[in-house]
Amino acid sequence: MTLLQIYVAPHSVLKKKTTPVEGGVTDDLRKLMDDMLDTMYTYDGIGLAAPQVGVSEQVLVIDINQPKERDLSPEKKRGKPQFFVNPEILWSSEDLRIYNEGCLSVPGQYADVARSDKIRLKYLDYDGKTQEIEADGLLATVLQHEIDHLNGVLFIDHLSNLKRSILMRKLKKFTKENKEDMAKSHVF
Repeated sequence: MTLLQIYVAPHSVLKKKTTPVEGGVTDDLRKLMDDMLDTMYTYDGIGLAAPQVGVSEQVLVIDINQPKERDLSPEKKRGKPQFFVNPEILWSSEDLRIYNEGCLSVPGQYADVARSDKIRLKYLDYDGKTQEIEADGLLATVLQHEIDHLNGVLFIDHLSNLKRSILMRKLKKFTKENKEDMAKSHVF
């Protein structure tokens, strides 16, 4: 397992639009996805996109079925991980769902974000096979959140200017207060 560094807003890599993965799913890409998954588990996330670890490619990992206990090792947190390469939303419902979102790249900050309740998604899986799924509820929310990362969008970009400004001030204070703890694992 290689623990990857997580980039923190307002780092420029988080605002950069990613490029599609060319040449299919390789062993190197699978290693990246495995490392992303371990990193996500280590920092108690349920989703992680490649830009958050400094890679500008269309790759993300999700596991919304982790055990509820917080102080488990990454190996014991594994629920039902899912891997998405070149994800493309084919359809999204007009019905919205509001979820109080957080992000490993915006540590310690949370806000309500409205997203489509249901989506249909096309992607390559861990083995490089083309898949299509319909997702709703939390899975749809997490997929949209992570796909936003691939487009250089953070959940805070869905907030009003005032709320985003307040949250960014709180983030700055949070990172300053926790810089020593975060120094080895995060890039500012």
